[in-house]
Amino acid sequence: MTSFGFVFPGQGSQSVGMLDAWGDHPAVRQTLAEASAALGEDIAALIHSGPKEQLDLTTHTQPVMLAAGIACYRAWLAETGLAPLLVAGHSLGEYTALVAARSLEFDDALRLVRARGKYMQAAVPVGVGAMAAILKLEVGAIREVVETIPGVEVANLNTPEQTVISGTSEAVAIATEQLKTKGGRAIQLQVSAPFHSSLMQPARERLERDLALMEFHEFYFPVVANVTAQSVSSPSKIPALLSEQVTGSVRWVESVQELERLGVEEWIEFGPGSALTGMVKRIVPGAQTFNVANQEDLEKYVASHAQ
Repeated sequence: MTSFGFVFPGQGSQSVGMLDAWGDHPAVRQTLAEASAALGEDIAALIHSGPKEQLDLTTHTQPVMLAAGIACYRAWLAETGLAPLLVAGHSLGEYTALVAARSLEFDDALRLVRARGKYMQAAVPVGVGAMAAILKLEVGAIREVVETIPGVEVANLNTPEQTVISGTSEAVAIATEQLKTKGGRAIQLQVSAPFHSSLMQPARERLERDLALMEFHEFYFPVVANVTAQSVSSPSKIPALLSEQVTGSVRWVESVQELERLGVEEWIEFGPGSALTGMVKRIVPGAQTFNVANQEDLEKYVASHAQ
C-alpha cells in the first residue's frame, strides 16, 4: 500500500471558475453548500463567477481556497477511499489540512479563516507592506542581507532556491535590490498585506482570542505544522501553532523533508493549481506527485493506478 502525503495550497492559486470542471460532482456540490451556509453567502457563485477582484480579496480568498481544497479532497475520498499517512498545508492550507485530519470542523474553519483574513488586512494599511519571492539564492545568503535591514523578514522557505521575504514596502524594496546584486532574482508578489512577518502582530493577537474559543478534535492522521516543520497529533497544541504561524515563517522545505522522513512515498495536492507539487519536486528530487483539481485529474489517477 502506497504511503500518501496530502498537501493543501494557500492563497495565490485561486481563479474564477476553478471548480467548474467538477461539473455536478456530489461531494463538491455538498461542500460548497456547506460553505455557503457557514458564511451566509453564495460561495459557489463567487467561485464560479467572481468577479476576480472580489475573489482576490483576502477575506474572500482564504475561505474560498479552504472550501476548494476540501471539495477536491472529499471527491477523492468518495472515488478512492484512500487516506494519507500525513498531511500538510502551506500557510492558509494548514487550516485545510486540519479539516482533512478531522481536528477542526469545516464550518468552524471557514469562519476562522474569514476572520483571519479580515484581521490580516486590517493590521497593515494597503500599500504599506509588501512581499517578494527571491529566486536563485539559498536562504543563508538571503538571511545575511535581510538581517541587516530593519523592517523585512524571511516569510516563506518554499524551496532550496525560492524564499519569500515580507515587511514594509520600503524595506522589501531595499532588500530586493541588494539581493539582486548577489545574483538573486526578485518577483514582487501581488498581495494585500505583508504576511508572515512581525507586522502581522495585531492580527495574531486578535486571532488568538478566536482560537481560544475553538474546539480541536483528535486527529485521524498527523499534520506537519508550518512553524515547527514537525508532525503534530495533539489537538491541544494547535491554537499556539496557528497563532505563531501568523507572524512566523512557513518552513515548507523542512516540512516536506519531514513528510519524506516519516515515510511518504507519493504526494497529492488538492485544490487549484500545482504550486505545492512543483515545490515538492524541487525539495525531493524524483518525488512522485499528482494534482487533484478537477474530475479529469481524479479519473486519470484512478485509471493509472488500477490493478
